[in-house]
Amino acid sequence: MSGFDRSDAVDRLERLVETVATDRMPVPVREVWAFGDVALGLDPVERLDVYVTKDILLRDDSESAPASAGGAASDADPEAEFRESHGIEGVGKSVRADWARDHPAFLRANRNGHAAPEQCLAAHLLEDDEPVHLEVCNSPFEDNVTQRLRGARLREDYTQLLDPRGVCLWAEGTRSDEAFRKLRESDLALPTLSAALEMLGMDADEAETAARELHAWREQQDGVTVRGDVV
Repeated sequence: MSGFDRSDAVDRLERLVETVATDRMPVPVREVWAFGDVALGLDPVERLDVYVTKDILLRDDSESAPASAGGAASDADPEAEFRESHGIEGVGKSVRADWARDHPAFLRANRNGHAAPEQCLAAHLLEDDEPVHLEVCNSPFEDNVTQRLRGARLREDYTQLLDPRGVCLWAEGTRSDEAFRKLRESDLALPTLSAALEMLGMDADEAETAARELHAWREQQDGVTVRGDVV
């Protein structure tokens, strides 16, 4: 796909939020935000930017595994179970075991072979060829904007910036109908990216440079891209 018509982009966000609200997710999800081009009212939307705030899975709240053929509930260690069946570590620790059993096709691992929550969320929520960028973090969107800004400036790598122009679509189980209305009507008054970065403390020249680099990075992306971090 080369992009979304604006109405299609908002429809896609509504379906994504509905999935988060109704499906069992690999980890608990607290917030869903849209940011970047779709929040600016652009039409078409070349890439759809989505931010998901998730909880770190400190204790798996999965129910027990289904009963075996003999009628007894399985007490198998889910990590051992999926290590054997999929070669993936960490099920029941980094992602829910019952989610993995119900959605084994969506189970994804990082380069170290451990279940990766951000990749699992992307597999559950998105199609591979969609022009969507998914950011996943345990920190709320606004907190992570400032955290990533500090990191990008320290490393002088502005592709690590998180575009601060966002709108919260769903939080703690509540959908924002007003946010969706404003997206549909292009009724969000948001600045340019460089101006938004200046508001966060960059001087004008640095903000312009950072905006150019982030836009150039975005233009190189294709299909679904995913970035996850822990703060």
